[in-house]
Amino acid sequence: MLSVLLLTASQTASAPANFIAYGSKIETIASGHVFTEGPIETMDGSLLFSDIPANKVYRLREEKLTVFREDSRGANGNHMDADGRILTCEHGSRQVTRSKNDGSVEVLAREFEGKRLNSPNDLTIRKGGAIYFTDPPYGIRPEQAELGFNGVFMIKSRKLTLLAKDFDRPNGLVFNPSETLLFVADTSKNHIRRFQVEPDGTLKGGEEWARTPSPDGLCMDRKGQVWCASADGVNVISPSGQILQVIPFPQTPSNVAFSRDGKTLFVTARTAVYKVKVTVLGIAP
Repeated sequence: MLSVLLLTASQTASAPANFIAYGSKIETIASGHVFTEGPIETMDGSLLFSDIPANKVYRLREEKLTVFREDSRGANGNHMDADGRILTCEHGSRQVTRSKNDGSVEVLAREFEGKRLNSPNDLTIRKGGAIYFTDPPYGIRPEQAELGFNGVFMIKSRKLTLLAKDFDRPNGLVFNPSETLLFVADTSKNHIRRFQVEPDGTLKGGEEWARTPSPDGLCMDRKGQVWCASADGVNVISPSGQILQVIPFPQTPSNVAFSRDGKTLFVTARTAVYKVKVTVLGIAP
């Protein structure tokens, strides 16, 4: 059964609640999990999300919950490519994979220069097919680290390229609508950095763009506003880096994603998954 939380202007931490559709309610659409992550709505209208400690990826369709991947190898962030295939950062197996339409899973990235990745966390895809992902050490013990840094990588034409390694805990990442900018959260530093995307897909710059407590997953709307799962709720951030609104949730958000039509925001938050109607059009993963 769905539970709901009515959001009012008095519940926000800053600006009036103009990013939530009038009269909309925050709905609990899944509960009783351990630690949810990686929400994504697929082409058939199903919502997929990971439960990292439970080692599963779930599918929610028409209020019916089933298991999409039984042994997910610690699946964390998920994304979907142009062909509807699901890409996953496997927190436990330390690799990035793609679930094919026949049910098999192929490895896209596992090592860099002969050394194991740390624990891929979240990912996004450019329109040309290049895959970008973050690689913090959350899923490994210190003695298991082989790279010696926590970076941001690109997979392009099957080649793995290191884009940046001056991060502490790189986490969520998202492109602006024109894909000329890439925003990357650094959770432990309480900020989001902004990079220029070069024609070949590499990154330039990387200045601090916005500050927010423990930023995690990110998504983008068509106005170029970043929606960030932070310790105080979902932060809506202007293209210039100003916090426009903080939307509180019953539990601390871990990740965010818009529906295929851009009118609904999905939020994973610890043991539950929520959704709420919004006033802007979001960009789906």
